[in-house]
Amino acid sequence: MEGRHTVAGMLRANAETFGDRPMFKSEGRVVTWGVHYRRARLVSQALAAEGTGLGGRVAFLDRNSVEYFEILFGGACLGAVNVAVNWRLSPPEMGAIIDDARAEVLVIHPGLVPCLEAMSSDLPTVRRIVVIGSQPVGGDARSVGYDDWLGGHEPNDPGYLGGPDDVSLQLYTSGTTGLPKGVMLANRNIEVILSQAAKEAFRIDESAVSLVAMPLFHIGGSGWALAGMSRGGTSVILREMDPVELVRLVTTERVTHAFLVPAVLMALLAVPGIEAADLSSLETIFYGASPIAEEVLVRCLEVIGCHFAQVYGMTETSGAIVLLEAADHDPGGSRQHLLRAAGKPMRGVELRIVDPDGGGDSPKGTVGEVWTRSAYNMLGYWDKPQETAATLRTDGWLRTGDAGYLDEDGYLFLHDRIKDMIVSGAENIYPAEVENVLLAHPAIVDAAVIGVPDEKWGETVKALVVGRPGTDVAPHEVIEFCRAHLAHYKCPTSVDVVATLPRNPSGKILKRELRDPYWQGRERRIH
Repeated sequence: MEGRHTVAGMLRANAETFGDRPMFKSEGRVVTWGVHYRRARLVSQALAAEGTGLGGRVAFLDRNSVEYFEILFGGACLGAVNVAVNWRLSPPEMGAIIDDARAEVLVIHPGLVPCLEAMSSDLPTVRRIVVIGSQPVGGDARSVGYDDWLGGHEPNDPGYLGGPDDVSLQLYTSGTTGLPKGVMLANRNIEVILSQAAKEAFRIDESAVSLVAMPLFHIGGSGWALAGMSRGGTSVILREMDPVELVRLVTTERVTHAFLVPAVLMALLAVPGIEAADLSSLETIFYGASPIAEEVLVRCLEVIGCHFAQVYGMTETSGAIVLLEAADHDPGGSRQHLLRAAGKPMRGVELRIVDPDGGGDSPKGTVGEVWTRSAYNMLGYWDKPQETAATLRTDGWLRTGDAGYLDEDGYLFLHDRIKDMIVSGAENIYPAEVENVLLAHPAIVDAAVIGVPDEKWGETVKALVVGRPGTDVAPHEVIEFCRAHLAHYKCPTSVDVVATLPRNPSGKILKRELRDPYWQGRERRIH
């Protein structure tokens, strides 16, 4: 493993080469590589003074900020593991993650300090609570202000290098189907992000100006950020998603690369004056984490004007493992059908499509569960050997839980989560297929399909749709529209028009939240 291809090694190498160049721009601050490296070394010494060392967990609770990276890199310099906590969770859920990680130090924004009292425990493993840019928490002897915590230390680098299986990041899954699990990403995972994905898939070089817009507790935030800064370029941090501010940052900071989820792309199209904004600096926008309507994608290509490339992956695969190249985006052309594809596996990534019932490989064009094997696969779930064994096999294959198929050219087409599959009268129905048809309806801007109980068929298809502003959506017309494009057994038997659909921070629709009211007190009979 090359030393520069770890979290700490990348900082050391780039600080030496690009010391005076901007590493971060955030809320009017400009931080050079050299200055950030010094701050990270101070964090290392402060953590060491707390008794935190190799393998110790350090929890971070704040929106996107430069301080997150000070904690990330500072911990990495001595082998501590960064645990970014989802600040959108309820306080008891936040506390559950901090407790699960057995975090020794918690770094928290003052605006989130009130959450401490509402957490489900008093955080028994936390020895120190560090409040960013503020006074310590009154009455808690463990707390200290961030600047005071760093003060009094010399900026010495502990010099940790680490082995390939030493954990660097512990990111918690979104929890759309259960309690979040801590995904352990090791140095070997970071190496492929920095040395391969960043260079070959994302085409990052030292001139890159990368927009860090997605939440850093998500692989699409932290993983993308590490890739974007891997060659010594500049990262522009968007503290919290604001489409208007995002457009402003692109224009003023001359952003070249970004990763955005489809929900954000939809929001960008609604920004007043977006057609006239100077977005000419953008080279490529990468998108993924949830399905995108073809209409939205085509409009983005027209309005924003840069290259678009889709990535598919998950926290358990260190982010992207499949790429739909910009050249495969051909609206109106002979390859237009590829706009519905996830892409082809990146170099070194193996894919299998496995029959969820029989366990053998599915033929080309036949839907099954997507399995993958590569150096991107996680080390495992923290402190959950049974869950790890159920997902990551001893032969290296990782079960994604996603349903899809490979075509004759090797492109992966995704249908849905296996667990979201609807079984109606012994017929398998994949909600994503129905949702794609719904999103082609001129009056619909967002849609979700779930299975609900049915006395005759076991379950039947229900659609929840968001109408385009100023239009009326007639449920019976929506059903007829679907019947013109799908086999009747796949079509919704009922349609509800709703104001919004619940989504997690990565933009995925919370299907469980939509389904639960219909299945209370019942035992579901689907996969």
